[in-house]
Amino acid sequence: MLTQLMILAQETTTTNEPAPGGLSQLLPLFAVFGLFIYFMLIRPQSKERKKFEALLASIKKNDRVVTKGGIIGTVASVRDDEMTLKVDESSNTKITFRRDAIAHVLSKDTPAEKDAS
Repeated sequence: MLTQLMILAQETTTTNEPAPGGLSQLLPLFAVFGLFIYFMLIRPQSKERKKFEALLASIKKNDRVVTKGGIIGTVASVRDDEMTLKVDESSNTKITFRRDAIAHVLSKDTPAEKDAS
């Protein structure tokens, strides 16, 4: 009888394995959240930034542009990091801006072509 109790006692002892849970259950959730952030926020912004940088690189003389400050003008000259815009035809007013101050390109045609149409 004593041996039977010892056998039963040995069979019912628990092992020292940790119970599943805690951080191991949250790890897949963090992975899904990280992928969501990358594909919904970071990747689209980087695509838009690359597209905008290509637009800025393609600006040339006689393009009509709008600056971030709202000034509309025609590109008179383009240098490495700055552009000169002609903002008034009658007084020949020109303003120099940094290239990254351009917000939009309105048209890629010369003012003479635009007036002829």
